[in-house]
Amino acid sequence: MAGKFDPNNAQNLMEIEKQFAVKAVEQAQTYWNLLEKVDPKDLKLTKLDDEIFEHTMKTFPELADAPYDKLIKIDEEWLKSEDGKKRWRDFIESYKEKVKDYNFGSLIRTNALDEYGEANTIFVTRIQFYAFEIARNRLGLNAKAHEIAKEEAIKEKAKKEKEEKAAAKKKGGKS
Repeated sequence: MAGKFDPNNAQNLMEIEKQFAVKAVEQAQTYWNLLEKVDPKDLKLTKLDDEIFEHTMKTFPELADAPYDKLIKIDEEWLKSEDGKKRWRDFIESYKEKVKDYNFGSLIRTNALDEYGEANTIFVTRIQFYAFEIARNRLGLNAKAHEIAKEEAIKEKAKKEKEEKAAAKKKGGKS
């Protein structure tokens, strides 16, 4: 039987970190694709969406205050504050037995009105991602992101078609 894993003595620590980062990016891309295809108000991320939403609003009443500024724009300093860390730690641990990979790293947009990007992305746990994104979806705060994602998909499709036509023309084909 293998001994207890010590990440500080792991031989391929950089490789492991890269794999976690790749997984987080893939999850972010998948979520962005979902935002493109599904109206966020109709999007269900887990079987526990109702519970997570209610628990989030009860535990963090500051997120429930309309016009929902703290949900639209995530305050990283608040998350990392002493009070924030303790409250989030308790919240996160309550999903240990309920949500697979509850504490796995995920990328989240700090501003719900914009797309994923270097200046608009932070690393949070999976359950924090669910807490924010389920609330954003339920409260209509991801409507702008939905529109941005749809516009991007249309532009990407047009670009791909243009490239395919150019490649076909180059081969001597007609379109």
